[in-house]
Amino acid sequence: MIEQFKELSEEEISLLLKAPAMVSVLIAGADGKIDNKEKSVAISLAKLKTYRARQILIDYYNEVHKDFETHMNNLIQNLPQDHKERNKLIEEELQKLNPILEKVDKKFAINFYESMKNFARQVAEASGGILNMLSISVEESKLIDLKMIKNPEK
Repeated sequence: MIEQFKELSEEEISLLLKAPAMVSVLIAGADGKIDNKEKSVAISLAKLKTYRARQILIDYYNEVHKDFETHMNNLIQNLPQDHKERNKLIEEELQKLNPILEKVDKKFAINFYESMKNFARQVAEASGGILNMLSISVEESKLIDLKMIKNPEK
């Protein structure tokens, strides 16, 4: 078990472990379609973070990576196809992270928050534009800051 999760319920742990998949679907689907490049980048990113994340998050991402693709595919298949409805549901789920982040070690919470924002930016940049300029769509830019998750530093 991840050290920071010892005081959390199974439901809270599950939500934390699904968060990167939710962020990926939220951002990738912001413009109404989730393309294969965005999915591929999200899957690769989840694997990369198992050894290139901040040290405090390595164990977390090792757990995330195990079921990341399954979680992402389940979200895509089971949530509404209408991106506005889907995004609303994902945002509501991500808001549930706020009281959980208050329960874990503050350093972990801060690093988790920054990592989710980084995850969102990298997924948003996946589709790219010309020479990666303007690669983040207007719809993605409205969500990329993950305002539904409170900054644990504040």
